[in-house]
Amino acid sequence: METFLMEKFKSLDRAFFLHKAWKGEATLDKPLPIGLGQTISQPSLVLKMTALLQVDKEHRVLEIGTGSGYQTALLSLVAKEVYTVERLSALQKEARERLEELGMANIQ
Repeated sequence: METFLMEKFKSLDRAFFLHKAWKGEATLDKPLPIGLGQTISQPSLVLKMTALLQVDKEHRVLEIGTGSGYQTALLSLVAKEVYTVERLSALQKEARERLEELGMANIQ
């Protein structure tokens, strides 16, 4: 696994993408609920999916299913631009607020 991706992955605090009730389990390598019957993927899977994409700073990425914004945030750290779609408006709103708070300006 490339060092650049690993550094960016480690820079993200998964707890930031979880509701208060689940923040204590953020370091566990398992999916956790984010509401509306949806889950945040386990960290090892997010890292593996991103590594398999072989994304670099010249790529534009389309993500289907923003969820909590965790994968979106990682993609924004390694890609030129990220276009993401979430069908559940409550999740979309929460993810947008989180990503804006992180100052991630390359996400549409």
